Amino acid sequence: MSSSDDDSQQRFALGFLFALIALVVSAVVGTVVVKRVSAPAAAKPAAVASSAPAAEAAPAAVADEASVRVENGVVKFYFSTAKADLAGGASEALADVVKGVAEGKKAVVSGFHDATGDAALNAELAKQRAFAVRDALKALGVAEDKIELKKPEETTASGSNAEARRVEVALGAQ
Repeated sequence: MSSSDDDSQQRFALGFLFALIALVVSAVVGTVVVKRVSAPAAAKPAAVASSAPAAEAAPAAVADEASVRVENGVVKFYFSTAKADLAGGASEALADVVKGVAEGKKAVVSGFHDATGDAALNAELAKQRAFAVRDALKALGVAEDKIELKKPEETTASGSNAEARRVEVALGAQ
């Protein structure tokens, strides 16, 4: 065997090895990209979810998307980072609360915020979010004296800060 045959075989082996490595790296990167792209689509909650069993419930919130859900009679509004805009479907989600207020109960609005960033700014933003929900209730015909606003609370979320950026509305005693 000549040295040029050895060089040719080595080049072939190295080329094959590099092609194999590139294939493995491409497969790994492709798998990660597919999982990241499909995960948010699978995790998006419906605009208004019914009070379905917990096993069937979609995740509470998407990282930075406003949404609204109804869970066990509690209306939960989730907000985008640094925003106080209500998600679409707010009126429909609040329908049972409005009905309960008409029957003599009070709407209790509780704001929450995450622990990241400036605590005072977070509390103020939580307050603005609670006011946005209050204003939505008033627009649906609920008298202001039938709405109880609770002081914003800092909370830690189980999965992401998006879960902590919320306002909850529940019915309370008159």
